Amino acid sequence: MNKLNSIALASIFTFTANTGLAADDSVVIGNVAMPDVQSSAAFEQIKKKLGKWEGQLTQSLTGVVYDVSYEWKLVSGGSTIVETVFEDGVEMLSTYTDEEGELVVKHYCALGTEPVFTVTEASDEVVALSFDESRSHLRRDTHDFVNSMRWTMDPNDSTSMVYEYAVNLDGELTTNRAELRKQ
Repeated sequence: MNKLNSIALASIFTFTANTGLAADDSVVIGNVAMPDVQSSAAFEQIKKKLGKWEGQLTQSLTGVVYDVSYEWKLVSGGSTIVETVFEDGVEMLSTYTDEEGELVVKHYCALGTEPVFTVTEASDEVVALSFDESRSHLRRDTHDFVNSMRWTMDPNDSTSMVYEYAVNLDGELTTNRAELRKQ
């Protein structure tokens, strides 16, 4: 391998290893500059969670406690956040993106459903989401799906948060709670 190829491979590796964009980075694909992304306040609050978080989740239905991890990554030139979830070894995915200035969240669940959420609260300490019936075919009385999500940041420790969510399961509402630490 010649020196030029080594430099090119090193550049490709460095580029692909970098998973985040700085707030003031311009995105260029080929020679075309992408338009600047204008993010909602709620999107900016979710960006504070970028990185990997781990902890334990307590399932209220059974009382079982198991390991969980959540990783938030900024993609698509800074216009979308992808969350990869591992709960008790089961992988799931959520996407966070603004549509017409409003944060919309889509969760691809192990229940086989894909609920869509909108923001009910967004502050420095809390981001809360509720199921948006107008954007989904899911119905509370006939489908199993995540109904709401809430992240509460510790105001004294930016590496600690609590994640709580409710699930419609067999017509009943059940809740889960995870205590997480940033890795």
